[in-house]
Amino acid sequence: MKKIFFQSLGPGLLFAGAAIGVSHLVQSTRAGAEFGFGLFWALLLVHIFKYPFFQFGPRYAAATGETLLDGYKKLGKSVLAIYYVLNFATMFTIQAAVTIVTAGLASKLFGITNNLVIWSTILMAISILFLVIGKYKLLDNLMKIIIVILTISTIIAVSVALSNAKETFDFQQILPSGTVEITFLIAFLGWMPAPLDVSIWSSIWSVEKNKNIIQKIKLKEAIFDFNVGYISTLILGICFVSLGALVMFNSGETFSNKGIEFSSQLINLYTKSLGDFSYIFIAIAAFTTMFSTTITTIDASPRAMTITTNLLFDKKTKLNYWFWITILFLGTFIILTYFIGEMGVLVKLATILSFLTAPFFAILNYVLITGKHTPKEHQPGIYLKIVSIVGIFFLIGFSIWFLTSI
Repeated sequence: MKKIFFQSLGPGLLFAGAAIGVSHLVQSTRAGAEFGFGLFWALLLVHIFKYPFFQFGPRYAAATGETLLDGYKKLGKSVLAIYYVLNFATMFTIQAAVTIVTAGLASKLFGITNNLVIWSTILMAISILFLVIGKYKLLDNLMKIIIVILTISTIIAVSVALSNAKETFDFQQILPSGTVEITFLIAFLGWMPAPLDVSIWSSIWSVEKNKNIIQKIKLKEAIFDFNVGYISTLILGICFVSLGALVMFNSGETFSNKGIEFSSQLINLYTKSLGDFSYIFIAIAAFTTMFSTTITTIDASPRAMTITTNLLFDKKTKLNYWFWITILFLGTFIILTYFIGEMGVLVKLATILSFLTAPFFAILNYVLITGKHTPKEHQPGIYLKIVSIVGIFFLIGFSIWFLTSI
């Protein structure tokens, strides 16, 4: 029984691996550095109100044996076409954003070269090699190890920071004002814990997981697995905001938008405040954070594009998983080669777009999971429906507030 339970874990941890990346290491650290503990309210609320829509991914997969993309087709091909365009428009920028941060950390840790395009190419090639050799099964097992290492090293770093803290903590919550601060808040909410379309990835990984085990995952097991991953993203989000607040708030430092400079500032500030011995914990936490995201994103977007293409054309085409991995690799390489100086702007645009499109995915997931295409016994209870409706208004409300404030 324990073996079956352990085997059922996987898609939720892949979700955590995809989510715990730029949103945590970069955005959460900056939130703590610039606002102290003042944005804890935003961190908690966005986790609460996005939760149902992320959970509906593995819930729908467990209930029907299909991905959310199959469900979207049942709602209308136009819905699927909109997702296709949105995903194609953002997947290169998202991959470039997570890879360039990973490359900056790799350059800082391993040396060899300071050329981030070379490091990015190496990291993407290693990620693809993992997927070629082990496919989903290796990715599933690898993520279990990475999440454990990440969690332990981050908690140790936070514990050291707390023990070294000499000033009293100010937990007064802040509602940012001004275009720059509001833009940062929306970008923070956009990728915290992840863009809402990652719910589609969760449903894909859940279906893929069932292909690799003998006993199919039941609904309760799928929800438990997802909850493990989701709670991990919340705990680590709190950790990274706390690290930023404890170590960097009022430090007088301003962060660079360039990958290698940001990575150096991040690690050096931590080691300066926590002690040289903490370097290894911070380095491992930071690198595993971003490398896990690099691997999962380079796997998920091609899977999503493959399924969407087949559903739109009602047949399997030559535009398969490996075709889309190749396209993603080449597109990301082009962005990093010619637009590396604009990565700060591109990341901000991608995170804001993720938040502005969140209501679209929230409504789609809610309509699908509560409608005729999901068996009644697998539909969410009344409390989760209430949180979903409030969450939709939360996402729409903040989008309107942002658009009228800039």
